[in-house]
Amino acid sequence: MCKDCLFKQPLFNILNPNELETLNQNRYEVRYKKGETIFKQGSALTHIACFTHGMAKIYIEGLNNRNLIIKIVKRGEMVGGPGMHTDFKHHFTVTTLTDTQVCLIDAETFQDVVKSNNKFALAMMKKINTQGIKNFEKFINLTQKQMPGRIADAIFYLSDFVHESDHFDVVISRQDLADMTAMTKESAIRILKEFKDAGLISVEGNHFEILDKETLRKICRTG
Repeated sequence: MCKDCLFKQPLFNILNPNELETLNQNRYEVRYKKGETIFKQGSALTHIACFTHGMAKIYIEGLNNRNLIIKIVKRGEMVGGPGMHTDFKHHFTVTTLTDTQVCLIDAETFQDVVKSNNKFALAMMKKINTQGIKNFEKFINLTQKQMPGRIADAIFYLSDFVHESDHFDVVISRQDLADMTAMTKESAIRILKEFKDAGLISVEGNHFEILDKETLRKICRTG
């Protein structure tokens, strides 16, 4: 039941019992294995995904098989997309990084609830605008920072947002790291080695640890 879900979006608390019940009657749970696609760029947007377990990457499929990862999604987050109120198409792809469980809510039903509840609509606008600001910051970092600054940004993103720890086992591949930072896999690996040799981080397989946070932050700021 949506009203009893431990992983529902905080903004769902704005909804009244009838609205929550409407969503509950128009949703279903799906389990995905690691590496499976939940939404495909260019496909019809028919559902909103609420993550109750696992992680996924949101990325834009570019030219020549080049991708740009714009966000890592965790448990408790919701994914729709800019197509929700425009052309009802997905403008990015969502692929699981781990075994994942999502609650898929019918998009038209969700839109009806947004229209009926002004406070919920405003909260949704705030959420969308906040993500838009983060995207602007990411694009600035990718276009104006040198490669070490971009890798440092990615490490702190994984540390502060994704894993919430200075030492963690990454769920992304080295290719994913390159796709997060708009560089080749070889360049990403080279810079990680430079950071490791300089004593800024420890990297053993998939285990990362930040050793010199102050210097790494400086690299983030200066690019």
